[in-house]
This record gives sequence, structure tokens and C-alpha cells, in this order.
Amino acid sequence: MGRILVHEFMTLDGVIDAPRWTFDYPFDPKMGEAIGELMGSSAALLLGRRTYEEFAPAWSKRTAEEDPGAPFMNDSPKYVVSATLQSADWSNSNILGAYSAEAIHSLKERIDGNIYVSGSGTLVRAMLADGLVDELHLFVFPLALGGGRRLFTEGDPAAKFKLAGTEAYESGVLYVSYAPIA
Repeated sequence: MGRILVHEFMTLDGVIDAPRWTFDYPFDPKMGEAIGELMGSSAALLLGRRTYEEFAPAWSKRTAEEDPGAPFMNDSPKYVVSATLQSADWSNSNILGAYSAEAIHSLKERIDGNIYVSGSGTLVRAMLADGLVDELHLFVFPLALGGGRRLFTEGDPAAKFKLAGTEAYESGVLYVSYAPIA
């Protein structure tokens, strides 16, 4: 049975929306190694529509020489949760349809290995509420934006997590991983 591993770049105040602000911080090679481990341990990619529409044109043109994550992003099976997307032309992409906890659970049962999720805030919040996320991998950047879409929003159900790991980078970015407590 597959496990869902969520990877997010976020600010101290929890903003995950359009992380262009990450460009203000040097990319530590150790951060790349951590992300590479997440990708390398995964057999598939699960994305929400907005993230899919941002990733497809950006990643589909990248090569392994340009970015070591390109082979995983381009060659892995991709599953897109969307009620509106009509086609998915990025290699190995499949549209799952509108969000349903049952469809995600069924995907977890079909995939032998981890399922990597990056971005996809709306999808991640729904999966967290439905108890479908197995690990959160958060790269917390040392800034507060004061506004923007957040990972956890007012009205979300309460949730508890146990710390699975931490790593700090010279840029001030902190990598923390958590597993939900059932």
C-alpha cells in the first residue's frame, strides 16, 4: 500500500502560496538531497489541478542535466485531482476527477511505494482532514508574509503530529518532517 508524502515550502506564518519568495534564499545542496530522497523513495506523483498546470510546462522541458529531479517528475506516473481539467498532456499523467477520499485511498492501495505530493495546498488540506497524509515534509523559510494561502487555515480540523526529523540549513531554512498521530 502506498504512503502519501507531502513536501511544502512554507513561511514562518504558514504561507505556501506561490513560493517565489524562496528565490531570496540560497539553495543549499543538502536541501536538494532531502528533496531528492523524497522523490527517490516515491513511485508516483499526486497533484492538484493548479499545481499540475504550473508544474507541467516548467518540468516537462527540464533535463536531468538541468535539474536532478527532472527524471522523477517527467517519467513517474502522475495523478491529478481535478473536477475541471479536461486533458493532461504531461507524460504519464492521469486525471482522477474531483477530490474524493475514497479515490485517494484507492490510489494508495494500487501504488506499491510512496506517493509524492508537492504544493497542491487545497488537495493537501483535504487529505489531511481525511487522514490520508502519512508524512509532512516542510521546508520552513525564515520570513512572514502576513497573507497568502496557508497550509492550515481557520476552520480546519485539529490535528496532532509527531516529529520525525529536522535539519537546519545555513540560509536559515529549517526542514522538519512530521507524521500525523491517529
